[in-house]
Amino acid sequence: MNPVYLGSRLLGALLTLFLASLFTFFALSLIPGDPALNLLGMGASSEALEKLRGQLGLNMPPLERYFSWLSHAVRGDLGQSIRYSEAVGKLMLERVPLSLSLVGLSLVVSSAISLFLGIWAVGRPGKALDLVLRIVLTVLSAIPSFWLGLLLILLFAVHWHVLPSSGFSGPKDLILPLLTLVLIRTSLLTRTVRGSLLEVMGQDYVRTARAKGLSRRRVLFKHTLRNALIPMVTILGLEFAELLTGAVIVENVFALPGLGTLVLKAIEARDFPLVQGVVLLLAALIVAVNLLIDLLYGLIDPRIHYA
Repeated sequence: MNPVYLGSRLLGALLTLFLASLFTFFALSLIPGDPALNLLGMGASSEALEKLRGQLGLNMPPLERYFSWLSHAVRGDLGQSIRYSEAVGKLMLERVPLSLSLVGLSLVVSSAISLFLGIWAVGRPGKALDLVLRIVLTVLSAIPSFWLGLLLILLFAVHWHVLPSSGFSGPKDLILPLLTLVLIRTSLLTRTVRGSLLEVMGQDYVRTARAKGLSRRRVLFKHTLRNALIPMVTILGLEFAELLTGAVIVENVFALPGLGTLVLKAIEARDFPLVQGVVLLLAALIVAVNLLIDLLYGLIDPRIHYA
């Protein structure tokens, strides 16, 4: 890979993280509420509130407070949580494994299902089953994740009593959250796989291969699938970002102790350092995955060169 291209992408990634942290900081500053008042309660004296604001650095001008936080963040110190009185990095490290496990499993399962359904649908273009599949996928893509999660809880936990409704004590508790994310995210990816394969199968070299007597299966797996992977890989990068943000909602629906519940509780408590730390981490994960997707393009298609 061209080192200049890689360097420019890394600089772009750093700029993205800087802008994400800057936007988050000033967006939080606009939220009404006082973290000191949330901690001490309505009956706290003005002297106690002022003292706590000074300890938390809330009396500093916003821009000065931001650059003070940023100077510590680049050294790996994301500050102290106002709500939990613990290091932000420690709190995130405790929650990251569960969130990434949920997102990673969702991505793997939805990719496998989408690839299977896309290949299956390509063999039946325009037929009744293909039409039914597209209708089902369109309906699933329109369902909000929180509503689908509640529906699954109602069916599997309340009526059938086969799966736990909330909390986390083992892998079994991830089944319903995983099913919620997979059902919704599979829709876009399946339609992308189907459309990409149909487009490639209409190319001249594919028709030539079929004219030479190669079977449809051989043409599909040897000549078509690899050339159709670029749009699929692009969508996977977008799906990762969607899954991360969707997991925030799903974790709260199922009361999972992941980053999603952590960041919402931090927002409720006006815990600015914790919110900034979680947002920065999520942004870093999304930027890293997008960079990885760019690198994969050259491996999938050797014709792609990085200028």
